[in-house]
Amino acid sequence: MDSSTNSLDDASADGSTEFPDRASMMEVRLQAQEDEITLLKSSLADALRRIRLHDQLLPLLKQQLIAVNPASARVLNQVCCSDGCPSSRKLSSSSAYDVIPHPATSELSDSVVTKANGHIGSPVSLKQRPRAATLDRWTQTEAPLPGQNTWQDRVPLHRRVQSLQLEDALPSGQPAVEGTRAKLHRVPGLEEEDEEQEEDEEGGELSWTSSVEEPIQPTTIRGLQRDGSCSPEELGSPSGSLRTSEQNLSAPRSAPLTPIHEGEKKKLVRRNSEKLVNPEKQRKRLDKKAASSANLLIRSSSLENRAKEMVASTGSPGSRRGTYNQEQSIKMFIRGRPITMYIPSNILNYEDLKMEPPSERLELDWVYGYRGRDCRANLYFLPTGEAVYFIACVVVLYHIKNRTQRHYTNHTDCVRCLTLHPDKVRVASGQTAGVDKDGKPLQPCVYIWNSTTLDTLQQIGLGTFHRGVGSVAFSFADSGAFLCVIDDSNEHMMSVWDCSKGTKHAEVKNTNEAVFAVEFNLSDSSNIITCGKSHVYFWTLSAGQFTKKQGIFGKHKKPKFIQCFVFSLTGDVLTGDSEGNILTWGKSAADVKTLGKGAKETLQIIRQTRAHEGSVFTLCTLQGGGLLSGGGKDRKIIRWSADLAPERECEIPENYGAVRTIADVDGEELLVGTTRNAILRGTFSDGFVAIVQGHVDEMWGLATHPSQNNFLTCGHDRQVCLWNTEEHKLDWCITLEEYGLCADFCPNGSVVSVGLNTGRWLALDLLTREVVFESTDGNEQLSVMRYSPDGSFLAVGSHDNFIYIYNVTESGRRYIRSGKCNGHSSFITHLDWSKDGKYIMSNSGDYEILYWDIAAGCKLLRNRFESKDRKWASYTCVLGFHVMGVWLEGSDGTDINALCRSHSERMVAVADDFCKVHLFQYPCPKPKAPSHKYRGHGSHVTNVCFTHNDSHLLSMGGKDTCILQWRVTGVESRERLASVSSTSPYTSSPEPGTS
Repeated sequence: MDSSTNSLDDASADGSTEFPDRASMMEVRLQAQEDEITLLKSSLADALRRIRLHDQLLPLLKQQLIAVNPASARVLNQVCCSDGCPSSRKLSSSSAYDVIPHPATSELSDSVVTKANGHIGSPVSLKQRPRAATLDRWTQTEAPLPGQNTWQDRVPLHRRVQSLQLEDALPSGQPAVEGTRAKLHRVPGLEEEDEEQEEDEEGGELSWTSSVEEPIQPTTIRGLQRDGSCSPEELGSPSGSLRTSEQNLSAPRSAPLTPIHEGEKKKLVRRNSEKLVNPEKQRKRLDKKAASSANLLIRSSSLENRAKEMVASTGSPGSRRGTYNQEQSIKMFIRGRPITMYIPSNILNYEDLKMEPPSERLELDWVYGYRGRDCRANLYFLPTGEAVYFIACVVVLYHIKNRTQRHYTNHTDCVRCLTLHPDKVRVASGQTAGVDKDGKPLQPCVYIWNSTTLDTLQQIGLGTFHRGVGSVAFSFADSGAFLCVIDDSNEHMMSVWDCSKGTKHAEVKNTNEAVFAVEFNLSDSSNIITCGKSHVYFWTLSAGQFTKKQGIFGKHKKPKFIQCFVFSLTGDVLTGDSEGNILTWGKSAADVKTLGKGAKETLQIIRQTRAHEGSVFTLCTLQGGGLLSGGGKDRKIIRWSADLAPERECEIPENYGAVRTIADVDGEELLVGTTRNAILRGTFSDGFVAIVQGHVDEMWGLATHPSQNNFLTCGHDRQVCLWNTEEHKLDWCITLEEYGLCADFCPNGSVVSVGLNTGRWLALDLLTREVVFESTDGNEQLSVMRYSPDGSFLAVGSHDNFIYIYNVTESGRRYIRSGKCNGHSSFITHLDWSKDGKYIMSNSGDYEILYWDIAAGCKLLRNRFESKDRKWASYTCVLGFHVMGVWLEGSDGTDINALCRSHSERMVAVADDFCKVHLFQYPCPKPKAPSHKYRGHGSHVTNVCFTHNDSHLLSMGGKDTCILQWRVTGVESRERLASVSSTSPYTSSPEPGTS
């Protein structure tokens, strides 16, 4: 006992210290990142200081010029010095000097400076102001004598670029070498440092720098920076010497200077290294210097053509609205994060772009799947030869012999129940309560509609039902005048409605337990039976009021669930339960000993028949009085005589699941709905074949064949299915060990690759269905597979933030990993190849758009501006300039799950999180682009894809397990199918293997 207690204490202690350990680790990581940022800022500041030290060489070269050619001193004296300039003024490389006015034109007002070479400079101000002695970080100055005008007092500090031509300083007749001219210009981005200097010391000077494009030659001077020297005599005096790092080791200025040869290096000493500075203040200055250095790099003329980063206004958190910069880019904001989109060169005026919905439209052509996994009594056979059933928001009428479909599509959310009117024409279908894009609940209701014309006849109970409609039933004795509805509220409210008027006749609370079925008595519309979890209720409706009697199990074991019931020809009620029994219920005298005196007749079990191993999921009466029962665990269909004697039985294949519901076609042929979302057709003698099949769990992977009418799907049910869009059938299906999340066809069409949830992926041969290659990339799920247009590469996007690149040979049957794209900070969501197969565009979970040069070794392209005109073989990335308009206002980044551009490059289909499929024109780069919207899915739409010739669009639901095939129609659609992309503004050739 003590040992176990100690172990528990140790475990709890470990659990209590786990969180602090993680927190401390995070603090260490954050501190390390801050240190790295500080180091980077320091490096940038050091680079800036080196530039300034480099500028200090210019005065030395000027002295060299004077030493070599004394005649140039006169010219330099006219340009560089003015009368009254003190000799005690020291040079500072960070000082900002404007052009000094010529003495002949100097005034105490703004004037235009005429230089010695005839150039006209900027206006300068000669307003005087006193100046105190300062101890600057860069220079040391002394206070001027009273009444003495210093050079700094007479010349203001301007932030404009000034030019100083060097020809005037050269000897007469000596030409200036081309390219030796240097210009003094104001350093952009150093305003913050200037302000900080002005705050710290009075009379601080602005920072300038000179741009020298070529190395300094021994005999020519590339640039000049103005200094405080006033005359050649003062230049030679010790008081006029330059206090720079070089001069700390050199002789006085009067000594001759040795020539500075190309490539010769001197030791550079920080000028203020001897000064003690407050560490906190020094850190703030360092941060400002780093920021200034970053601005310098951004605004530098040498980087201007490469960076071109546009400034746009900030968006509010959650805003998707784009902000337009009239030069070259536009920004959109998702959850407060700005995303810069660069405008292609062929768009001359972004504001003039007109966004219109495409001329093409979509029509629902085919629905793949059936909802049998969690619904009952949802398959009926009509006199027209059609089977009626539902999946997602669509009620399907499938003609068995003609193999055609019609669709009732008025429902706004998933259909949950279905019943057939006694006239075999009218149908009632109830839906669940959904939510709109803003999260507001959508009210459930029941539609009564004509199965021949598909016209809605009545809408029942809008705003009355809660959560959804679970069961519906028409009355029989009065030719279907009433409709009984049970909703999905906690009390499972039962109501009776007048079908012709759409008004409520009566309502009552049913039970807090689950209710599976409801039916009117065949001969008396005032009697209603319901069954569900551990109960069978017999209701009597009189004068708008319900009375209830509960079925008495008596000596029989009470089952956990009563799954279904029917009426026999004698009027008895037959129920199927979770124990595998068929119970016959009848009226009998009340047991006075049990129920007491005055007790009336009761409904009790009069017979129990053992039918199946496991649950009895469905019962179906035949025209001759026989009975059909469908089992769960044993998957058997048994035919019973009128007195419940077994006559025939058969077992459906295991891969179709258990029997969910049975519909009688002609007494011999049957339709069977199964729990694995399949509908079978057959007889006891010939067996059963599937006429409708579908997935049974959430789907994500979708890919269309590059040249044939096929598409492939995969999902959480571990099934990989190949479908035929022309024949509307399943060609083959295999089951994997893990579930698939993405897929893509090799351009030659013979191999398809499927990415799984474990990081493993497979290459399957379409003909043999065998795995020809498999590999594993990381240990997280794969989100996208994409072949290059020529099929020579395969890109695999993973949730480990990497894109793995494979060389593909032997027609897609051999793969060699050649690289890995590393740069995303979140999981990969989408990617596309360029038409030349050299580049990749990718999106990630944190809304990044990155570009990769695969031919250069999976190199990340830092300058996204260079990719603005690149042509893409496919466009599935949800973030990009060409598809920016598909995002709704206020989108949070997960509202769009997938999109696909048509091969004609005229339209783009979008799968959103609100059960809708959108069709936009392509490109659609402006916010609030109009579109055609289509409903049909009852869950988030996970993927969309066009067929190889753009004749159809395929969309895939998540939890509704539904695949919808849409036919593309429109005035221009036929022309487009004949000549793909012939008139597209973004022309492109079809991918290899397409037709």
